Amino acid sequence: MRKSSEITKILFFFMFIAFEISKGNEMDHLLSFKASIKDPTRSLSSWDHSTSLCNWSGITCSPNKAHVITINLSSKNISGELSPSLFRLPFVVSIDLSVNQLHGNIPEGVFSCLSLVYLNLSNNNLTGRVPSPVQHMTRFETLDFSNNMISGKIPENLGLLSNMRYLDLGGNALVGEIPKSISNMTKIEYITLASNQLAGEIPNEFGNLKSLRWIYLGYNNLSGKIPSNLGMLTSLYHLDLVYNKLSGSIPFSFGNLTNLQHLFLYQNKLGGEIPPSIFTIKSLVSLDLSDNFLSGEIPDKLIHLQNLQVLHLFTNNLTGKIPNSISLLPNLQVLQLWSNKFHGDIPQDLGKMNNLTILDLSTNFLTGKIPDSLCNSGNLYKLILFSNSLSGGIPSSLGSCRSLKRIRLQNNSLSGGLSRGFTRLENVYFLDISSNDLSGSIDQHKWDMPMLQMLNLANNRFVGGLPDMSRSVKLENLDLSENVFSSSIPPSYGKLAELMLLRLARNRISGEIPEELASCKKMVTLDLSHNRLSGSIPLGLGQMPVLGQLDLSENQLSGEIPKNLGVVDSLVQVNVSYNHLRGVLPSTGAFLAINSSAMAGNDLCGGLHSASGLPLCGGDQKGPTTTIWWGLAISLGVIIFVVIIIFCVFIIIKKRRQKLLQVQRVEMKDGVWEIQFFDPKASKLISIQDIITMKNDKNMQFVVEEWSVNSLWEDISQFGKIRHPNIVKLLGVCKSQKLGFLIYEKVEGKYLSEVVHGLSWERRRRIALGVARALQYLHYHCSPSVLVGEMSPERIIVDGEDEARLRLSVGGFFCLGPKSFMSSAYVAPETKEAKEITDKNDIYGFGLILVELLTGKGPTDAELGAHDGIVGWARYCYSDCHLDTWIDPEIRDQRLNNPNEIVETMNLALQCTASDPTARPCSSDVVKTLESIMKSRRCVLGFEISR
Repeated sequence: MRKSSEITKILFFFMFIAFEISKGNEMDHLLSFKASIKDPTRSLSSWDHSTSLCNWSGITCSPNKAHVITINLSSKNISGELSPSLFRLPFVVSIDLSVNQLHGNIPEGVFSCLSLVYLNLSNNNLTGRVPSPVQHMTRFETLDFSNNMISGKIPENLGLLSNMRYLDLGGNALVGEIPKSISNMTKIEYITLASNQLAGEIPNEFGNLKSLRWIYLGYNNLSGKIPSNLGMLTSLYHLDLVYNKLSGSIPFSFGNLTNLQHLFLYQNKLGGEIPPSIFTIKSLVSLDLSDNFLSGEIPDKLIHLQNLQVLHLFTNNLTGKIPNSISLLPNLQVLQLWSNKFHGDIPQDLGKMNNLTILDLSTNFLTGKIPDSLCNSGNLYKLILFSNSLSGGIPSSLGSCRSLKRIRLQNNSLSGGLSRGFTRLENVYFLDISSNDLSGSIDQHKWDMPMLQMLNLANNRFVGGLPDMSRSVKLENLDLSENVFSSSIPPSYGKLAELMLLRLARNRISGEIPEELASCKKMVTLDLSHNRLSGSIPLGLGQMPVLGQLDLSENQLSGEIPKNLGVVDSLVQVNVSYNHLRGVLPSTGAFLAINSSAMAGNDLCGGLHSASGLPLCGGDQKGPTTTIWWGLAISLGVIIFVVIIIFCVFIIIKKRRQKLLQVQRVEMKDGVWEIQFFDPKASKLISIQDIITMKNDKNMQFVVEEWSVNSLWEDISQFGKIRHPNIVKLLGVCKSQKLGFLIYEKVEGKYLSEVVHGLSWERRRRIALGVARALQYLHYHCSPSVLVGEMSPERIIVDGEDEARLRLSVGGFFCLGPKSFMSSAYVAPETKEAKEITDKNDIYGFGLILVELLTGKGPTDAELGAHDGIVGWARYCYSDCHLDTWIDPEIRDQRLNNPNEIVETMNLALQCTASDPTARPCSSDVVKTLESIMKSRRCVLGFEISR
């Protein structure tokens, strides 16, 4: 008995020793991990030998304090390479290192930790490949590597993780096909492989995963048909296959998905009819099949979708009538069927039982009347029915729809007048009812629309006086042309300080042009042509600072053209034809190259230097006098003499400049240095001694950046020639055998990343256009073309005049061709491997900058993980959310001044960040689009860009 007791004590002693050794090993592994990372917020300050590891921050031990079982260091701002030491803890069950700045490869040892059940490494900067699992990994249930920069193929044997329930590899740069071994994960409920570069077909084996509830494979390059056996996944409630290249028809078997709530198949190449079985899935909440090639009709079986909130079928080839049963869906909020071939009437009870917020049936062949019940919910804020054949009047019920913000009814056959309430919709910012057959007098109505920015009543039959718009102080675009308005132009229009476009052409307006219009300092386009205006042209029109187009033709104006008209450089297009004007044509820029047809029908003459073709004023109209001939001869002689002098001076300066820009060699204490300047002024102000000894002096008039010397020295001169107002100049470069320095001009300002949240939208859009113009110059005007490679807010300096200056680095920009791996969060997915890249990589980075300018969020924001990163989040918000939910709060209050512009800019950003590089616009198209969006805001364009 005594002997047995002694043996027990010995056993307990050895167990205690083993326990202490084990705890010691665990502590060593954890401290090894701490030593491998940077911890700027001191989140791991409690990790030291003096404290029990069970009391360390982020550590949880087993109930008996024997072993570490969980590690949670999410969102601790730690960085550095991911050490494999954490995965050597023998009893750890859960590791969460998400939302940090860890980099480097994922250690192979992650799948050697046999106790591990939960591993989350999402939202870091991890690279390399997904490690291959090993046998006996039967406990793994959750694996989240999303939103990193992991590349390569998904391991073929990933199915060894047979107990997996949650798998998220989205938001990386994975290529190849989806491995069929995934079919071994028979317990999996959630699988996300979205926002990668996966290709090939969706494996049929997915049909074996009966526990699946969520599939997200969007934003890849998947092709082929959708497997019909996906219809066997009766537990599925979310299926998202968007932005791929899937073809064929939608499987009829989808009707078996009785628990499905969200079906997203948009932006593919699907054809054929929508299976009627889809419309029997009673659980559906969101159905988006837009941007495909679907045909056929919407069946009445739609009535079964009593839970449906969002129905997007736009941009297809659907035909037939919109079924009346759509009016009986009580939860329907968003209905978008635009750009199809629907005909017949809009269901007359639409909106009566629905909860409509957005209705877009534009660009179809719809006829009949607009239903009275569209706004019965009291929540309708977007009504878009343009480009149909709708007739009848605008329902008076819309005049009491206070939720309305955007109304587009143009290009129909609507008739009748406007109800009084329709001109008092206080939240409407965009109203276009042009190109209809509307009539009646509207000057008696009180136009109480304080949010209105755009009003287009053109091409109707309105009569009487022009409406009083003095309450619409935010009005930017006012088009009342092609009606039968009479009386005079209200002087109160001059109080519209934001007005950029005013079109009153082709009416019967009489009286004089009010001098008050000159107070519209933002006016770009003024068209008063084809009226009955009389009197003289106001002198103030010549003082409008940004006036670009002025059309006063076909009126009864008299007197002389003001001498100052055209002094402002912005005025590029003037038409004063067919009036009663007389006298000398002004010698300002706008009239020097004016077309003769724009002056016809007047009694005008030209000055001595006029190129208008008009007869000279006060002289023989058959030819110039002798005095004039002598004057011309003397002038020509003086010009020739001056040209000769200038040519000689130019030759001298050029030779001096060439000498200054030659490579110079200077012997210093540390060896021979070579220096080459690309700017003669810099060569006079800067010496090698300055660069080496004073490179950190803030008072210097240039900026020095250290440079690791490489083979770029031979080609660097081409970068020194880059001169563009939106690119920081490279003034020179110097190097020794081991070290080099780049010399840039000093730009007074801050990096975009430092100031973005404090900028107004006006300033942000100017910055966006400046960066786009810089890219256009680098891509199209440099020979060979130059790429930035890693676009980011840290490369953009905002100077004191809100101009964007792109700061290039010789190590970072390069000619078109292959480039080694780049780790920036702003590079395109295709560059996360050592692939040949094109200018479309810069476009992707620019798209991310646009998203940040619009939303205030960047690629590394932690909260975007659930949406597969910034791009997935932006696409989700743009498609499914209200503007207020994603716009940067700093500019939200300005949103109502230009929502159309912001929405269109987001649309451009999403095009720039398309997963397929060939789908991204080129830089010249980006510039044109941004300019057109901004011109649309300034009301220069005559067509609509956004819906």
